[in-house]
Amino acid sequence: MNAIDRYIIKEVLKGTLIALVMLYALFNLFTLKDELKFRGVGDYDLKQIFVYIGLLAPRYIYELMPSAALLGSLFVLGGMANHREIMAMRVSGVSVFGIIRAVMIAGMVLVTFSFFIGEVVGPDAEKKAKVLRSVAKTQMPAARTKRGLWLRDGNQFIHIKDIYTEGDVANVYIYQLDDERHLQKLTYAQRGNYLDKGHWSLKQVKSSNVSPQRVIGEQMDEIIWSSVIDPGVVDVVVVEPENMALNDLSKYITFLQENKQDSAKFELAFWARLINPFIALVMLLVSAPFVVGVGRGIALGPRMMLGILIGMSFNIIDNAVGQMGIVYGLNPLLIAVLPGSIILMGALYAISRLR
Repeated sequence: MNAIDRYIIKEVLKGTLIALVMLYALFNLFTLKDELKFRGVGDYDLKQIFVYIGLLAPRYIYELMPSAALLGSLFVLGGMANHREIMAMRVSGVSVFGIIRAVMIAGMVLVTFSFFIGEVVGPDAEKKAKVLRSVAKTQMPAARTKRGLWLRDGNQFIHIKDIYTEGDVANVYIYQLDDERHLQKLTYAQRGNYLDKGHWSLKQVKSSNVSPQRVIGEQMDEIIWSSVIDPGVVDVVVVEPENMALNDLSKYITFLQENKQDSAKFELAFWARLINPFIALVMLLVSAPFVVGVGRGIALGPRMMLGILIGMSFNIIDNAVGQMGIVYGLNPLLIAVLPGSIILMGALYAISRLR
């Protein structure tokens, strides 16, 4: 890697960072406006709102990375073109494809960072944000740990290890205590789902009645459990499919398929999350034909506007294709790949015409 490559990589990363900060600040303004409506509900004060918004930062960074890469590269490469730096590189023997190769190396750095944010930091931070917001607003005792959700209902302490959407849970432990905080009964359910009006169906149940003299065990295929806890309380820690980690999506897809339920929405989210970090690479390729190979005198304003339009159009089309694909029962992998593939082919065609 020579000095020119390092310079291009550094500038593209710097431009992407600036664009990311600007987009993130804009999104935070909208989020802050929405959250201020709930200020004063329970213990949800201004401090809690800012902590909540801060915990959502990894999600926004992950979602905004492709658009930031496009805007940042348009700004940086456009500036180089206006200052004749690209022309100087070409005169010194650097080909168009050499410049694009350096841009792609910067893109791989962004892809790696996106995977880290999206898989390691984002989902857990969002769960913490939802718990913080819900506990502050409802004042209901709840705690989220790496091993699941803990809730309290009177003298019952409930530990739910696996939480899915729409009232589906798995690996539920219910600890029944007496007034002196001694364990009276322990109930374990392999699966559970919400019925209505404070009733849950627990399946594959094992219970142990504890007394000073002995422990009596019992197994049941299904029981009805009454509790004030409803899906609205449990679902506060449920991350939307598009924001779940790949491992969690894979587990839930398996859960749905084993229970003969529709998993298309989650399969689409799985493939979309797998592909999304690479969209930053595609966006960098899209930016190249507009600035590489052009000379001085082309204003940055039109390029930036074009970049914004392309980014917005891609997001709109991507969401529309995803929704239509689910409605018409199309293959989730095909739906996830199609929008990015179309824009990639367009970018490659435009690059092939560069001189």
